[in-house]
Amino acid sequence: MIPLLAALLTALAGPVAAQEVWPLQQRAIPFDDTSAGKAIGYVPLQRATRPWRLCILYPHLKDAYWLSVNFGMSEEARTLGVAFDVFEAGGYPNLARQIEQLKGCAAKEFDAVILGTVSYDGLTPLVQDIARTKPVIATVNDIDDAGITAKASVPWREMGAAAGRVVSARHPKGSPPVRVAWFPGPEGAGWVRFVEDGFRAEIANSSAEIVATRFGDTGLEQQVLLVEDVLDELPDVDYLIGSGPMAEAAVSILRERGLSDRIKIVSTYMSHAVYRGIKRGKILAAPTDFPALQGRLSVEMAVRALEGKLTLRHAGPAITVVDAGSIDKTGGEDSLAPASFAPVFSQEADE
Repeated sequence: MIPLLAALLTALAGPVAAQEVWPLQQRAIPFDDTSAGKAIGYVPLQRATRPWRLCILYPHLKDAYWLSVNFGMSEEARTLGVAFDVFEAGGYPNLARQIEQLKGCAAKEFDAVILGTVSYDGLTPLVQDIARTKPVIATVNDIDDAGITAKASVPWREMGAAAGRVVSARHPKGSPPVRVAWFPGPEGAGWVRFVEDGFRAEIANSSAEIVATRFGDTGLEQQVLLVEDVLDELPDVDYLIGSGPMAEAAVSILRERGLSDRIKIVSTYMSHAVYRGIKRGKILAAPTDFPALQGRLSVEMAVRALEGKLTLRHAGPAITVVDAGSIDKTGGEDSLAPASFAPVFSQEADE
């Protein structure tokens, strides 16, 4: 009778929703991006035990990458029933501004901090101070791990290497040489030096030569100026490779100059414009680190840390290279915010 009754109750209750599982790479040594990555199926929390409030800091919201991170955070906060406030520094040169914003996160109204830093170690003393009273979760950008409770990120060295492999696969060492203009991003930003290392190491395995390097903030206007400067000086380059805003700017500039068929574009990460560019055959390829999923993981880690349930201290999605042949299979899920999404700076807990 008992098994029959259980079956009847299950039938009356309807189908049980499948538990969500996130495909992640866990670092063998937390906070060490050079350590091995292990593929795991991560089962996130379904609900927080109380409506925690998170203080979230971004370098900026000037491009679609951080907008997608924001989307993932908003979705996960709604799922878990927690609140947040977002503060953005306005760009990577604005360390002093982010320091002041991080000081604000120390207020009693905030239970935890999620930090997308503008600097690898420029906030370390303040992070250590705040970490004495609340969890600090690092998100996306690499950072000195002093004081950090957990980290949702991918190895940015591998993002650079993945972009470099697009070129080395097309132009192996010994083949006719090609000329590359390289736009790493903002000089001094935590992630840029790792992208640089990975890209240059991989390009060394090819016939490509980096003939120009231009650092700059990842705002579209700044990247337009940098691309135009390179093309004015070196119109015979074969590749423009760099950040998502650079790739977006390059599509329009090459079209205006009649160079779209001759010069190829590779992005070091995914954005809405990069996705469209690959779809339309204007951008050759880009690795994606699934920024929306990183945003979700950051919020989930913060809640686990607050509730004493944190078991995974450092993980992120597996990096995937997207090109014309794989874009329909990979899609934009977990990478990009919907086209209609507007940034959310403050969100109350969904009771």
